[in-house]
Formats: sequence, structure tokens, C-alpha cells
Amino acid sequence: MIVIKLGGNALAASSSNDWVEPIGQAFNRDPNLIIVHGGGPQIDEELQIHGKSKLVIDGYRVTDANSFEIVEMVLAGKVQQSLVRLLRAAKLPAVGITGSDGALFDVVKRHSPSGSDLGQVGEVVGVNKGILAALLEKGFLPVVSSVSSDEDGLGFNVNADLAAGALAGAFTAERAIFMTDVPGIYRNYPDPDSLISQITLSELRELLPRLATGMIPKVEAVITALELGAKRASVIDGRDGRALSTLLAGGKAGTEVSHG
Repeated sequence: MIVIKLGGNALAASSSNDWVEPIGQAFNRDPNLIIVHGGGPQIDEELQIHGKSKLVIDGYRVTDANSFEIVEMVLAGKVQQSLVRLLRAAKLPAVGITGSDGALFDVVKRHSPSGSDLGQVGEVVGVNKGILAALLEKGFLPVVSSVSSDEDGLGFNVNADLAAGALAGAFTAERAIFMTDVPGIYRNYPDPDSLISQITLSELRELLPRLATGMIPKVEAVITALELGAKRASVIDGRDGRALSTLLAGGKAGTEVSHG
């Protein structure tokens, strides 16, 4: 099983979509593959259209009730369906679902690491694998949007990195791949000489408090994936499909995190 988290930059209109071919090749070799997608740049664009500004605390997007409607519209609608169409055009049997469908994600309200209220931002506390297992058994390629709801029907914006980490752990993935807008994890972002090629889970836990704010959700997602059962995780540059192609072909790219 491989879980791939596609960041919004990889899905932007300016993207060459050169990650599609390596995903197709990987799926044809072994269809045990799940895609989780983000959409931060697309959300920012839609917020601007509606005259709303982006607010981030400790690396997490603050999401009030009005903003959540926009987040859900963009992630579960525009971004997900464009991605499904793109994958289907590549002859891949993609199916889009959200964290709410089949109660895929059990979520609770989350606060920022410093304790600030983030609004309708959720944290995954459980994964109900049934719906994804059924799709995988029938040969489909699940494309997961992380927007979710609790048992009372209240919608939550769930960080896609953390959702991908939870899924990778739940399915004991051989690898979780996080495609983002940087080449990997930096000890001292953005110093290029501080890019980490390999690191163990225990070393990463120690490094987490010293990382740049924007890296925190990604690193927390990697830690979650490995703590819950994934065998290894990689953070790579999602803006360049060559990194994904190299990794899926057995080469090295970005930062690899292992249990050590």
C-alpha cells in the first residue's frame, strides 16, 4: 500500500501535471494506492474572490463558518473533481470521496499547538477503513478530500497532510509520500544546506519544536503515519513530477523518514 498526498501546488493550473504518469505506472504495478489531496492555493484564491483573507496560526488555517463553506466547495468540489477527471483521462479508475463519506474519518475539534481556537478545524482520531477497502477491492483508485464532519454533522476542515498520515497508519502503508511546495524537510528553512535526506522517527520528534512553522503540519503528519503503523514516509517536491517518479521507481528523493 502506498498513500500519496498531493499538495495544492501540484494541482495548480500552472502545473504540468507530470506526476500523473508515475502515479499511473505505480497503480498498474500494484493498485493498492490511495491519493489524498490538498488545495491551499485554490482555497486562497477563492477566499480572495469572496473578499476574505487567509489567517494562519501555528501553521494551521483558521476556518470560521463562512470560510468552511468555501473550503468545502473548493476541496470537495472544484479540486477533487478536476483531479478525478485528470486521472480518468489517464485511464485510471479514480473515485472521489470525502472524509465524511462512509464516516471515513472520525474527527474532533482541534486547536493550534499553542492552544489557539482555529474554528471549524478538525483532527482525525479514527479511520473507518471499510469504504476505502471496498473501493480498493473492486480495483478503484480512491481520491480522498480531507474535509469531514463529526457525528452531529458539523463540518470540519482537516489538514490534508494529517489526514494522509492517519490513512497511511491505518492501512500499514509501505510508504506515505507527501508532495509539497519544498524539496523536503529542512533543519533550518530555507537554508538549502539544511535539507535532510534521511532521518529516523525519533530524531524527527526531537527536531519538531525547532522547525519553521509552515513545516509543522507536514512533519506532524509524517510522525503520525509512522507512529500508527506506516513503514516509512517521504516528503518530496510536488512541483516536479521527477521527484515522485524517482521515488516510485526505487530511487531517492526529498527526505525519507524511517523507524530507524
